[in-house]
Amino acid sequence: MNTRSPRVLVVDDEADLRELLELTLVKMGLDVDSAATLAEARALLAGVEYQLVLTDMRLPDGLGLELVREVTAACRNTPVAVVTAFGSADNAVVALKAGAFDYISKPVGLDQLRLLVQSALRLNAAPGPLATTPAPSGLRGESAVMQGLRAQIARLARSMAPIAINGESGSGKELAAREIHTQSSRAAKPFIAVNCGAIPEALMEAEFFGYRKGAFTGAADDRDGFFQAANGGTLMLDEVADLPLAMQVKLLRAIQERRVRKLGATSEEPVDVRIISATHKNLAQCVEQGGFRQDLFYRLNVIELQVPPLRERLDDLPLLIDAILERLGTAEHKAALGSGVLEALRGYAFPGNVRELENILERALAFANGGVIQVDDLSLKGARAAAALPTAAVPEAGALPSSLPEYLNQVERDIILRALAQTQFNRTQAAQLLGISFRQLRYQMQKLNIQEPEA
Repeated sequence: MNTRSPRVLVVDDEADLRELLELTLVKMGLDVDSAATLAEARALLAGVEYQLVLTDMRLPDGLGLELVREVTAACRNTPVAVVTAFGSADNAVVALKAGAFDYISKPVGLDQLRLLVQSALRLNAAPGPLATTPAPSGLRGESAVMQGLRAQIARLARSMAPIAINGESGSGKELAAREIHTQSSRAAKPFIAVNCGAIPEALMEAEFFGYRKGAFTGAADDRDGFFQAANGGTLMLDEVADLPLAMQVKLLRAIQERRVRKLGATSEEPVDVRIISATHKNLAQCVEQGGFRQDLFYRLNVIELQVPPLRERLDDLPLLIDAILERLGTAEHKAALGSGVLEALRGYAFPGNVRELENILERALAFANGGVIQVDDLSLKGARAAAALPTAAVPEAGALPSSLPEYLNQVERDIILRALAQTQFNRTQAAQLLGISFRQLRYQMQKLNIQEPEA
């Protein structure tokens, strides 16, 4: 039986710090090699398999960033963590973007160091039993975009870098975040999802960081906040663009320093959380408009993950529908689709994505006879599917329209009105739905005298 201890490589040109790191790691029961330069580190890496590489950012013969890129490019499973100078948050972001597993700031806190090492060792241990019995994915679908999304999540799960998940409402951003957490070394720890737009501004600091007894009227006991509740695990900040600017400043400090101060407390306490943020808004545009801090944007947006809308993966519809109907049906009454229903759903654009599909099927099932959903039960608004053209507008077989321009204008008007109704008169989305530019749509609306209804 192989009882060899995990081996760690420490790369730092400061002898005192290198000795402190070595002593701490040895006390944790680890074998440690050390190097003072990139050249020494490369020589050791060529002959030894390490469970963790811990490198300073600045070395006599180059940057630790080079080591991060080299180990990552060599397709090693070895996580690389970097030691950054105090206050150099930008360097940490650059290292994480380059593929670093995690970072720790000087002066090195030994508690934080131990947490980082434990996370790295759990990461190396994970491929064993987990690989043989993988948990079922909550992200259903076998389309190319979904297979690509799951592959990207598998890579991101090995890092502690903050992730910004972008996608339309109802597309499954929280499911993607949970999948990252489940596949990471933090899977045994809590996953806390917070809707930033649902918390009153006056309560935000207490909700995020907790409070001490007597901190304010009504604070009868000590209470932990979201950061403490997620300690060791993952904190998902959903609809992060809705955070007020004052809270953004406090959040930035908590993320950078990895410490929080409860309301009414005199000292900070360390927290170990991985941050995943999500929004359906364009955060970069919010930064330009002054509604979101640029420094927080760069801190959260280290790695981007795009969740595709349902209209870009309609091949997954049968699988999604089966899963939803299985959940909605009962043992006595199995839900099923009638003739033409799948084709009707394929022709719908789903502005509300998978969440809207669930609502449509749940509503349809309430109206269905014997648990069999028919096209009329769907009540699709402005569906471009089988809704083709109104029969009254279509000339009978063999007949010709009395005025071709008027007939074509009426056809075009009907199609544009359906697209606008389907998107609640969002002209940008309607243009995308019709495969034309926004300017083309605007011109056609003016030509056909299509007016937006008053609120």
